[in-house]
Amino acid sequence: MRPRIFPQAPVQRGAHRPDNDASFSAELAAVVTGARRRAQRDGDRHVDSAHLLHSLLEHDPEVRAVFGDGPQLARLLGYLVQRSIGYGLRWQASVEDSGALPAVTVLPEADGCSPLVAEAMERACARAARRDGGLARGVDLLAALVLDRRSRAVEVLGRAGVDVGRLHAVL
Repeated sequence: MRPRIFPQAPVQRGAHRPDNDASFSAELAAVVTGARRRAQRDGDRHVDSAHLLHSLLEHDPEVRAVFGDGPQLARLLGYLVQRSIGYGLRWQASVEDSGALPAVTVLPEADGCSPLVAEAMERACARAARRDGGLARGVDLLAALVLDRRSRAVEVLGRAGVDVGRLHAVL
């Protein structure tokens, strides 16, 4: 049986990458790096919003605090783990897209993120700029991820029993 690992696009030296973006806090850059590793380990062609959600919950205490320490966080992490071991197989080999732009078949070499994730990262930076002009943090990215109701992160949140509308209002 052939491995299901898809080749990752080569990264150009000096190219813009979301995990070394100067507008991200060090913590958020680490989250994006973790999501990129998770996508590669899962055999996905790109980082999608569920990879980012999983990495945010693993690495960012401020994001985890949004969900509390109760059963909701445990359910959410459970769904994300299930996804990483097979729950999300129907998503493999497809590009997560918000539908706002035409779907792309080839992602930019330096990016490696779904169009929806790229847009969420831009929104997170814009949110941080409006807030205090500082660097984007994990909660900024979480708020940006839940804006698009068709994202994989929103699907996982819904399956875990999270009221996404209420979550958006809290953020």
